[in-house]
Amino acid sequence: MKNHKWLIKARRFAWPYIRWLFWLGLCTLLYAKLIEPNWIEINSLQLTLPRLASEFYGYRIVQISDIHRDYWMTTQRLKRIVRLVNQQQPDLVAITGDLVTRNSSSLIPSLQPALEQITAKAQTFVVLGNHDHENDTNALIKVLEQSGIFHLCNSVYTIQKGNAALHIAGVDDVQMGKSKLDLVLQQLPNEGSAILLAHEPDFAHTSAASGRFDLQLSGHSHGGQIRLPFFKPMILPPWAQKYYSGQYQVDNMLLHTNRGLGMTGLHLRLFARPEITVITLSGE
Repeated sequence: MKNHKWLIKARRFAWPYIRWLFWLGLCTLLYAKLIEPNWIEINSLQLTLPRLASEFYGYRIVQISDIHRDYWMTTQRLKRIVRLVNQQQPDLVAITGDLVTRNSSSLIPSLQPALEQITAKAQTFVVLGNHDHENDTNALIKVLEQSGIFHLCNSVYTIQKGNAALHIAGVDDVQMGKSKLDLVLQQLPNEGSAILLAHEPDFAHTSAASGRFDLQLSGHSHGGQIRLPFFKPMILPPWAQKYYSGQYQVDNMLLHTNRGLGMTGLHLRLFARPEITVITLSGE
């Protein structure tokens, strides 16, 4: 009898807390499902590149990453992203991989109506990510070219302003074993600031060791996608274990890891808002 009374008291005591936890969990789930995935952060940075020619001071780079075209990332959502990119008045746009989610080759043609609307003053560049390589890459590259986007596949593109040069390099996907940094370095002139696009951020250890890049732009991690504040994300993909979100100094090279715009797995984001990065360059 005493045990029965104790159990009734315990239930009465615990019930308000259980109810509170239920509503907190439900609200968190609704926020992570409906609000945060659509709450894009425009992250503005001013980065100093030591080898940058004065002609490129104030140059504006807009980086987007991990679009992950799928049933959630609709054409309308992608068109909204492009409008936000164009509003930043970019000199250059960098797309750092995973335009489509794996096994979504049928959706590749639907990228073009939005991507061809990007209005960079100089050029839009892209490198492929691991999900891209799990699709029809030839079809994807064709759509990118038809959209006016330059595909950097272990190659270098040089932007000239008078006698000054800014080199934009890109490695193919690291996780899929496609990267060939040695080929990039062979093509890269000895003078002038160089920026590397690489889908996986932890490749920075290798690229920084070359001593040739002032900045690496990456994605891949989604910032953890679902995380608790003040704690490292519990789940991170290979090659994004260390440099999973934000700005880092790796030897003499800066690295920025963009949190991406789409999602994989559970289509939820918690404390990892989707990101468009706006980088204004300056020199020492």
